[in-house]
Amino acid sequence: MMMDGDSDKHLKAFGFRVRALRNKRSISQENLADLCELDRSYIGGVERGERNISLMNIIKICDALEVSVPIFFKGWLDE
Repeated sequence: MMMDGDSDKHLKAFGFRVRALRNKRSISQENLADLCELDRSYIGGVERGERNISLMNIIKICDALEVSVPIFFKGWLDE
């Protein structure tokens, strides 16, 4: 079982990866939210590591960023 500090670290790293890929594609949080059919404040919370999101929302975000889920996580783990 992960401790709270580890969970926070992983959520923040996930959010950092989302933000980096979004910025690389020059997409605003609002545009990404629209592409994912999610609320902009939700995307902001993900990027700040405040949300522990579902697999389905991970897939929506990856699809919107035009990156496969395995590549998303491979890149995240390599950073």
